[in-house]
Amino acid sequence: MPRLDIKKTYKLFIGGKFPRTESGRSYPINDEQGGVIANLCLASRKDFRNAVVAARKAQSGWAGMTAYNRGQILYRLAEMLEARHDAFAAEMQTLGLPKKQAKKEVDTSIDRLVYYAGWCDKYSAIFSSVNPTATAHFNFSVHEPTGVVAAILPEESPLLGLISTIAPIIAGGNSVIVLASQMKATSAVSFAEVIQNSDVPSGVVNVLTGDGQELLPQMASHLDVNALVIARSDVEMEKLLVASENVKRLIHWPSILTEQDPYKILDAQEVKTTWHPVQESASSGEGY
Repeated sequence: MPRLDIKKTYKLFIGGKFPRTESGRSYPINDEQGGVIANLCLASRKDFRNAVVAARKAQSGWAGMTAYNRGQILYRLAEMLEARHDAFAAEMQTLGLPKKQAKKEVDTSIDRLVYYAGWCDKYSAIFSSVNPTATAHFNFSVHEPTGVVAAILPEESPLLGLISTIAPIIAGGNSVIVLASQMKATSAVSFAEVIQNSDVPSGVVNVLTGDGQELLPQMASHLDVNALVIARSDVEMEKLLVASENVKRLIHWPSILTEQDPYKILDAQEVKTTWHPVQESASSGEGY
């Protein structure tokens, strides 16, 4: 008798753990012949709320790390992905990607992690400023993380869409909840296994799978989410107007798969300006 082929159920990644969805729902991923490749959890609004709690709990500690340390951790993710290069490429081929395209997607994902790892301890020095004033003050502008960011990933990309979106967000000290590609999410959940075994603190990155039409209104309306990233070009933007009701920052990255630059880090940053009086020396009358 041939053995029964057990299909893997890819779970959610929330707070450093892999729970099943609280709703008990799942949906299949099929190959080109209609055969079932795997099952994915269909995340609910409650799952998203749980992820926000985990992300909020982790964000301050992650932001409190030195920028150099965050860069080391992103670089470590690149190292771990490099070690599992062939496994990720093979997994994406089961989703229908040609071998050459699957290999390129992994290669680019590794390079993108290294790119943003290098920017972690540089963007603040480059983009912060000392501003001119008309009074006896120093005026400094520096960048600080926005906080908790929710993101909906490109539908067509199994892995690169995830890496290209989370890397600039977490490089700047934010925590993130992502909704992966609905029909190509297996590689995103597999990368969550890499995150779990890395030095990324639990809750900094949370990965959900499921229906964007169901979860996007919750992502836009949740009051403890500080910013919403849309990394798709086909989202009906009128559904996001609810985000303006709670003064949530809305970031649109429709070309994230082909773009990388430090301004992506700045998109999820707040500018803090500090005024400091210039004291006068009693002996010389010179400011110091």
